[in-house]
Amino acid sequence: MQKRDLTTAIASIAILTIIILFVSYLSLNNKIIGPILILLGVITLIPMMLFKIPLAALKGDIIFGLIDNGALAIFAITGAELFGILGAIVGGIVGNALTDGLAGIFEGYEWQKLKGTKAKKERTALTVAIGKLAGCLFGAGIILTLVWTIF
Repeated sequence: MQKRDLTTAIASIAILTIIILFVSYLSLNNKIIGPILILLGVITLIPMMLFKIPLAALKGDIIFGLIDNGALAIFAITGAELFGILGAIVGGIVGNALTDGLAGIFEGYEWQKLKGTKAKKERTALTVAIGKLAGCLFGAGIILTLVWTIF
């Protein structure tokens, strides 16, 4: 990987991190945080459009993030409901470990399907980071939206 590619990835993630933290902080007390996280996931994909990277190059990483943070949100919410703040922390930690393994299966499967394709060649530090970031926001956003809609 070229140093310029790594610098671009770090700069893009740093800018997106500031935006996500700022918007999340302002939205934390609202029950619409789920849809806001989904919108932030869409915003996260903007650098891919600017760099003309096909979304197929991010598919495996987006699936990883969806499964990873979607299930993590379920573990954290369940832990919080059953055991309070410590339950949320332990639920999040254990949930993250378990969902990383599970999500890795699906991410790996997607990459196996892309052998030799143009999308496979587009996999860079930036596409992996953006894909996982967007997928995580989508996963958590979907679960929080469902939880607040149902309960």
